[in-house]
Amino acid sequence: MASRPTVAPTKGLTGTFDGSTVQMKYGPVQVRVVYSNGKIVDVAVLQMPTAESRSVPILRSEALSAQSAQINTVSGATYTSNAYKSSLQSAIDKAKA
Repeated sequence: MASRPTVAPTKGLTGTFDGSTVQMKYGPVQVRVVYSNGKIVDVAVLQMPTAESRSVPILRSEALSAQSAQINTVSGATYTSNAYKSSLQSAIDKAKA
């Protein structure tokens, strides 16, 4: 696995931030990021086509580990992965605004 860039935590940030809804080939994807003391502690799916949800646990784990949207694409779920990353990045951007 490739190394990931280190992301400086948003010092002391605590809160919940919803990402943008991203339309993909199979339907809408939207995630919610939860920060506690500057660290991402949860990523929840608000919208996801049911058939595409098998990749969610992998994407969530990647996001928590990376503490960013710089995560690997799940094999066989490129559209879902890209939409998830895009919504995740928009939630992170809102948190840092």
